[in-house]
Amino acid sequence: MKATGIVRRIDDLGRVVIPKEIRRTMRIREGDPLEIYTDREGEVIFKKYSPIGELMDFAAEYAETLYKTCNMPVAVCDRDCIIACAGVSKKEFLEKKNSSSLEKIIEGRSFYTDEKAAEKVHLTEENESCHISCAMPIFTEGDVIGCVMSLAGEGVRGERLGYETEAKLIQTAASFLGKQLEA
Repeated sequence: MKATGIVRRIDDLGRVVIPKEIRRTMRIREGDPLEIYTDREGEVIFKKYSPIGELMDFAAEYAETLYKTCNMPVAVCDRDCIIACAGVSKKEFLEKKNSSSLEKIIEGRSFYTDEKAAEKVHLTEENESCHISCAMPIFTEGDVIGCVMSLAGEGVRGERLGYETEAKLIQTAASFLGKQLEA
């Protein structure tokens, strides 16, 4: 654990303010859930909570199945990073920070396709070997918790199925993963 040198007091309602610099660095937004941990030495640790993190293994299996049955490269992300992928190098993408363009798709809360897009949207800022073909945010109880994407480009193994087919598969996957968290 790393000390920041920042000290805050708890107010009369038991609240403590997380400084803006830390929120920006850790990408904590208003309304983001935080999980609270304690230990015997009196430490209280706040950790960003990712509801889709609970589905990480399931999302990975779903992505792998889409790739194996349809030969369609797929990635799944939460609001911060890629949590599952198939048909692309896992080493290059898993647990890497989402690109700012991908974040805009997630926050836009609607289906995206590169069919008429002016620029290609990449999964991460560091890797431009593939781009997003279709993307659908994942909703749980009205909240956006992540996104499912089909991929295209040089760094993918697989093929394009056509926008209509890809769109239906991606929308179905996003809806299904969202429903799993509501149950």
